Amino acid sequence: MGIKGDKMGKESELSAELMKAKLSSIEGITTKKMFGGHGIFHDGKMFGIIDSKGQSLLKVNDSTKADFEEKGATKHSRMPYYSIPIEILENQDELVKWAKKSIEISK
Repeated sequence: MGIKGDKMGKESELSAELMKAKLSSIEGITTKKMFGGHGIFHDGKMFGIIDSKGQSLLKVNDSTKADFEEKGATKHSRMPYYSIPIEILENQDELVKWAKKSIEISK
């Protein structure tokens, strides 16, 4: 989740709690400490990550990748996760919509 060799920072913990709160309208959301960051899960399937610096990312595929890139999101190394654009993070309704798409991809 984090950058190799990085240790989990306070930002990652805070971002995980904030993400759970913002996605509370979706039943079954949990987070788990993993590899210096956190995994974001829905009913046990990982659909997002929070890196060691607190950056939140969602899982993408060919049907959603362009939406992320259009908003300036960046890819997380070789994994199929992209950063969540700030305008989406700041709009809870949009964040929930984007998260639901990533949840569907993770099934």
